[in-house]
Amino acid sequence: MKNKDHSPDSRAYRQKKAFYDRVLTLYGRNPVLEALKDPSLTIHRLHLSRSNKPSKELEEMKRRARERGVEILEHDKAKLSRISRNARQDQGVALDIIAKNIMSPDEFISNNMNYRLLALDRITNPQNVGMILRSAAAGRIDGVLIPAKGTAPVVSPLTVKASAGTLFRLPILRCDRLSHALASFREAGAKLYTLDSHASKNYDEIDYPSKCIFVLGNESDGVAPEIVTLCDERIAIPMNRGVESLNVAVTAALLAFCTDK
Repeated sequence: MKNKDHSPDSRAYRQKKAFYDRVLTLYGRNPVLEALKDPSLTIHRLHLSRSNKPSKELEEMKRRARERGVEILEHDKAKLSRISRNARQDQGVALDIIAKNIMSPDEFISNNMNYRLLALDRITNPQNVGMILRSAAAGRIDGVLIPAKGTAPVVSPLTVKASAGTLFRLPILRCDRLSHALASFREAGAKLYTLDSHASKNYDEIDYPSKCIFVLGNESDGVAPEIVTLCDERIAIPMNRGVESLNVAVTAALLAFCTDK
């Protein structure tokens, strides 16, 4: 007989899932130590590999974790790699951070009447993701929609470094499938825009509605065709001197500051 608490329909299950949906796992010694030094972050657990050789850096991590009341767990190397999901770069350490700014699209929709979002479709370079988050936080963007698969991890050493500490400063909307999430936003009245160099309207000439989403595509082949079909309008960034396109993070920065609300 199944335990009712483990049923997807049970309240306990939903609460547990909601909690772990907000947990981001950071890895790498420098990023982990910097996160432990940041009093604004809520830390859940520090994970260490038993194969780690003693070092001042590890001792400082453990000291700071104890001072903050953070649980410290030790694992064999294989389990630590499963936790970090990056055996090559985790350096034997991982840190679970409770990111209160992470939410589902449905949760965001139910709590926001007006918004301007960026949606990332298969952007694979973590530095691009980090720079996009930085521009979004600095500009007139109310959140970034990121699918769980196909896009670079929200938390990685490169993403954290490129975001320059802004990773936890704006809502991050995580979804299983971007197409489903965008469809939900359309049903809620949002208008979707995608970039196209041949579009008849330029990005800075449009009077955007109170609910809108800019969809940014893969570094090589742009927005996937099935996502393009969901979009309401294509917009262009005018180019000079024969330049065909911009880096996706530069495009995000232009959109983040394109018009006043």
